[in-house]
Amino acid sequence: MRKCSDAAPVILGIDPGTNLMGYALLTAEKRQPVMIALGVIELGKIENHYVRLRRIFERVSMLAEQYRPDALAIEAPFFGKNVQSMLKLGRAQGVAIAAALARNIPVTEYEPRSIKQAVVGNGGASKEQVRAMLVRILGLDEETLPRQLDATDALAAALCHYYELTNPLAVAVSAAVAGTARKKPRSRSWADFVNSNPDRVK
Repeated sequence: MRKCSDAAPVILGIDPGTNLMGYALLTAEKRQPVMIALGVIELGKIENHYVRLRRIFERVSMLAEQYRPDALAIEAPFFGKNVQSMLKLGRAQGVAIAAALARNIPVTEYEPRSIKQAVVGNGGASKEQVRAMLVRILGLDEETLPRQLDATDALAAALCHYYELTNPLAVAVSAAVAGTARKKPRSRSWADFVNSNPDRVK
């Protein structure tokens, strides 16, 4: 774990899910974003949905206690026709948010396309592209990163919020680094999300 500067904000990023929940913590050194921690909360072996929710609350609370983040950046909920999946994911998001609010940590929600736009410069980027750009921007060793893309998705949420806190124009810079023009985010259906992320909802 890298020690962060006392003057720099610490941001907790969460990529919600009821099977896997990614988390990441980010700060800054000499005005450059630096990853503090990265991982996933594995929930697949817990059969009871409500016990999973308790586990999410406990783990997010532990992260808040250990790292004392100044902000939580979390993916915004989806809305669609698959009501049961939507409710389960929404509950997971809500429990993570509640754990942060219980410790007076401000919460900001970002749509997935907005996060990808900020990090890669393309709202339709794949999870693999997001991971590759994070490695490039933050100077990470890809071989030491968790294999689950949920972790790097959480890191992307934290980095997106860092850009918003420090300099909204940095989002445009990120787009230039990616070599792509910024495009207006398009809407994405719940069905598209579930099809692309079968492991996120159970």
